[in-house]
Order: sequence, then structure tokens, then C-alpha cells
Amino acid sequence: MPTTRHITAREVTDEPVWFKSSYSDDKNGVHCVSVAALAANVAVRDSKQQNGRAFITPSAAWSCFIREVKTGRWAS
Repeated sequence: MPTTRHITAREVTDEPVWFKSSYSDDKNGVHCVSVAALAANVAVRDSKQQNGRAFITPSAAWSCFIREVKTGRWAS
């Protein structure tokens, strides 16, 4: 009789590939943001805390945010 084994989501998906923001300041280690595309979401984390928590948002919401940033709406 075959054995049934339950697996976790981590076992069926690859590790996320993180991309560091081109606006991150490598010299001083500030403003470091990494982003990873997931199946239907985007994960965002602090590049300096790679084992820390990540903010997960739907891909559509992330795209809207990026579009708004590019228009200058969120400029300080």
C-alpha cells in the first residue's frame, strides 16, 4: 500500500529570489529594500535583515504603488 505524505508549501516552491532596490545606499547601509515576486504576491523586506519578516502584498497592489511612486505622488 502506498504511503501518503503531507508536504508543506515550502517543499513545492523554490526559495524567493530577492532583488535589492536600485535606490538602496550600499555605502552607508541605509534605505535598503529587497523585493521578491511570489506566485500572486510581492514580498518586501529590509535588506539588512534578510532573516527578518517580510511584508506580503498582492501583485496588483504593488504595481499600483510603484506606478504612484513613479508619478512623484510619494515624493518627500
